[in-house]
Amino acid sequence: MPQKKDFIMFVGSYSEATETGVHVFSLDADTGALNEIGDAQGFRNMCFLDVDHVNRRVYAVAETEAGEDQRALAVAFSFDPASGQLSPLNSQESVGQATCHIHVNPVDRYVLASSYSGGMIGMLPVDEDGKLAPRSDMHAHLGAGEHPTRQDRSHVHSAYVDESRRFIYVADLGIDRIKVYTADTENWKLVPVGEAVAHPGSGPRHMAFHPTKPYVYVINELNATLTAYLKDEESGMLCEIHTISTLPEDISAEVREGNSCAEIQISPDGRFVYGSNRGHDSIAVYAVNEASGRLTLVEIAQSLGQRPRSFAISPDGRFLIAAHQDTANVVVFRIDADTGRLQDTGHRAEVEKGVCVRFWNS
Repeated sequence: MPQKKDFIMFVGSYSEATETGVHVFSLDADTGALNEIGDAQGFRNMCFLDVDHVNRRVYAVAETEAGEDQRALAVAFSFDPASGQLSPLNSQESVGQATCHIHVNPVDRYVLASSYSGGMIGMLPVDEDGKLAPRSDMHAHLGAGEHPTRQDRSHVHSAYVDESRRFIYVADLGIDRIKVYTADTENWKLVPVGEAVAHPGSGPRHMAFHPTKPYVYVINELNATLTAYLKDEESGMLCEIHTISTLPEDISAEVREGNSCAEIQISPDGRFVYGSNRGHDSIAVYAVNEASGRLTLVEIAQSLGQRPRSFAISPDGRFLIAAHQDTANVVVFRIDADTGRLQDTGHRAEVEKGVCVRFWNS
């Protein structure tokens, strides 16, 4: 069982309902060693998770069995840190046939579900016990992008509530847009208020918000870049600061063509931003200029596995844990407090098709 000095983290995966879909680990806060302490089964493809640190609940995307009537689900769990067990509270139909991302607003009590294949964003209210109510609203995005195979239509990949809880940002990979909404929590509706236009063919995927400054960072899946934005705190609109590559300048055209970006995280103190490359199989590390929001490349470190789809930073900012979809390994890196650089701790865990890492501790 985890001791007081340990952190608890979850790793979601692509799996069948009869297999372990979420693995629960303790992370030794001194050494970075991982110890599996629990799991969750019963739902297919629990491939993305979010944690309600206020009300102590966990939310996951999932699917019913494959077939013509396959449905996307959002699942609510309670969690017992002493036993390491996740217990399902309930599930609701979310959006589309496959939900790729879920995000919880613990204060205003709703979750946002993103459908990549359906190009939709949905809202589901949460009751006082943490259970999900039926979907209250859904918006479908229209349009297409210039990428010949990946942007035939809208592909909503993620949605987030900002630190102020006033604005919702939706990254749409298919149409190169970041849509901005507000939440009408009296009627449980999403209200569109604007959008930011990303670089053509870039494919915005995931976002990270600076903890104290109005900076928003977006990783672009299709062209191996990361864009820094300045957020207008009154209107919620985003203005580009600059865009920077996630790959070395001297890599081959073949490697560049086969690469796609995945995850982005910012350190708890806001000093460093991290972004993952699948194909090049690396994690790019950037230093944040606090005055301007601009990023400076520190290093591009090998992730020590294939296809690092997700990673998370420990709440104390000392470790980065990366899950690899194709090599079934979870790798623990130590973060240099001064430079942000990554150092392999040697600690590993095995998770088949691990694709999401989240911490229970806030």
